Amino acid sequence: IIVTAKSSSKDFKSRVFGPWCGIPEDPVTGSAHTVLAPFWADKLGKKSFSAQQCSQRSGDLEISIISDTHVAVSGRAVTVIEGTINV
Repeated sequence: IIVTAKSSSKDFKSRVFGPWCGIPEDPVTGSAHTVLAPFWADKLGKKSFSAQQCSQRSGDLEISIISDTHVAVSGRAVTVIEGTINV
């Protein structure tokens, strides 16, 4: 579930919830913003955005629509787990 609204301090703000997969609220979700970018492009008439995900941890993102199939998302990241997957 993605909730979003226009903001006075950013282009838009959002919150992301995934209770069906054990995530009550995702702190900062880059992938959700790849969906939000085209939505807000239609509303605001622009292709680059400053956004904030308003979870308890919160996070600021810079988003740019590169093409019809590509969206760039950037911001600060924190490593929360490291590991190796053997295939």
